[in-house]
Amino acid sequence: MLTELHIQNFAIIDKLDLRFGPGLIILTGETGAGKSIILDAVVMLIGGKADTTFVRTDSDAAFVEGVFQLKGPEKEAVHEVLKREELLDDPNYVTLMREVRKEGRSVARVNGRTVNVGLLKELGALLIDIHGQAEHLSLLDPRAHLGLLDRYAEVAKPLNDYRQTYHSLLSLRRELSELRKAQSDADRRIEMFTYQVEEIEAARLKAGEDEELRKERDKLANAEALAQNAQEALAVLEEGSPETPAATDLVGQVAQALAALAKIDSGQTEMANQAEVMLDTMSDIIHSLRNYLEEIEFNPKRLDDVEERLDLIHSLIRKYGGSIPAVIAYGADAKTQLDTITGAADRINELEMQEAKLLEKLSKQGTTLSAKRKSAATEMGKGIELELDDLRMASAKFGVDFQTKPDPNGLPLMDAARIAFDQNGFDRVEFLVAPNPGEGLKPLAKIASGGETSRLMLGLKNVMARADEVPSLIFDEIDQGIGGRVGMVVGQKLWNLSRLHQVFCVTHLPQLAVFGDQHYQVQKLVDKGRTLTRVEPLEGEARLLELSQMLGEVGEGTLRSAHELLQTARQMIKGTKK
Repeated sequence: MLTELHIQNFAIIDKLDLRFGPGLIILTGETGAGKSIILDAVVMLIGGKADTTFVRTDSDAAFVEGVFQLKGPEKEAVHEVLKREELLDDPNYVTLMREVRKEGRSVARVNGRTVNVGLLKELGALLIDIHGQAEHLSLLDPRAHLGLLDRYAEVAKPLNDYRQTYHSLLSLRRELSELRKAQSDADRRIEMFTYQVEEIEAARLKAGEDEELRKERDKLANAEALAQNAQEALAVLEEGSPETPAATDLVGQVAQALAALAKIDSGQTEMANQAEVMLDTMSDIIHSLRNYLEEIEFNPKRLDDVEERLDLIHSLIRKYGGSIPAVIAYGADAKTQLDTITGAADRINELEMQEAKLLEKLSKQGTTLSAKRKSAATEMGKGIELELDDLRMASAKFGVDFQTKPDPNGLPLMDAARIAFDQNGFDRVEFLVAPNPGEGLKPLAKIASGGETSRLMLGLKNVMARADEVPSLIFDEIDQGIGGRVGMVVGQKLWNLSRLHQVFCVTHLPQLAVFGDQHYQVQKLVDKGRTLTRVEPLEGEARLLELSQMLGEVGEGTLRSAHELLQTARQMIKGTKK
């Protein structure tokens, strides 16, 4: 509920700080005192139009802030929005703020952080319902009617079951659409994937094969040079020349000399051992060179084969990836897609059968949902007509129009017709009213006047009070066209409604005002040549005086009448409590 409202430099309001409690809150005052301006401020606060004309003369900006306590069924919905936007601070309160500057720029904030106006509207719709200003009257928006009816009908469980089936159908249809799209050019894709898979599989690639082939190619291409270098090394090591002994002979001589030396000087034994190791190492090198010479292959045919294989690998890498593993992975993916396409017809048939079953299930669930709605609509209509009878609209009739829209891809009905549907079912719902006899039921937006729509909404809210999750309701112009006797009835109904919601009512009728749990007087003053709006809470004698002024010129008679009205209201409330 709205616990605090702060308004600054808004039209003729210089500064206003109000605190509200639960129950029925009454605002009274002379015409032009500023009651509607306060409502304009609240409308702007919850995302309504931010007009520069709202900015008080000689001020830079108009400012409105509202603090809302979250304590009812709206708490979960508000938390969901705040968590989504990462704006949740205090779980029990949320603060909305709106500012409009004289140059036209508007700023919206939630819990102190700047947001877009759309988010402010989304939160505002969960917190306040304003009745009397058409742009914020949910009753006049046919798009809101189905939600109002569903809350009254308490169809959360069947609606949730329907939506689960609906989302399963959407998922299945997405898969079907993708398969049908793939199937539409299946022949071309089958040919392409078949060629790619066969080309890659025929190559029988192995990871690292290209590196090994490059090494082999280098050996084959340089076989003569490799053999010559190996033979030269062997000649130096083993054979020597007429002028120079073989390296092994020389190292052998060194080893013998050092061995003799070590016999005399045992401290040089290590050096003698190193010479022996050197001689052994040279023997190993000679053995390895002889084996290497035997392995060197002078094979032009093999070289051609290796070059050809490398060319194939490079070609596949250019086409399908930057490496052999990438080419192999590409081939595996192409094979998977080929299998998918070639098996698409079977899968399409399977999905089409599943789709038919889901449509049939959805049709039954939608029919059950529609039947519950129609039953509830009849009950709701009777309840609202009884309420309207009390509200001096005895001849008014209320109805709910149910329509469906043909759709060849829609839900199948018993008569084989198919109708459009969405996540809410197949019903297209609109509330209708006939305020006067003989006019016939017509859409609310085209028929009802401001006062009539407020009374219609009061009747609707009373009928579905427990199902409605919006915590704060504002009624403006609800007393339009009604007299004192009906005013008492309206006041009692507003008081009843305020046991489950916080209710604000702007009124000129004292018979209605006496039911308020809180009563505020809105006054217009002139101070130093400037017009100002002041709002004062009224209690005791001050309230009695205001009620007396609403009845006429203050005197003994109006004061007594005001007192009697208060007593009557208390008795009516006492009777309601029983």
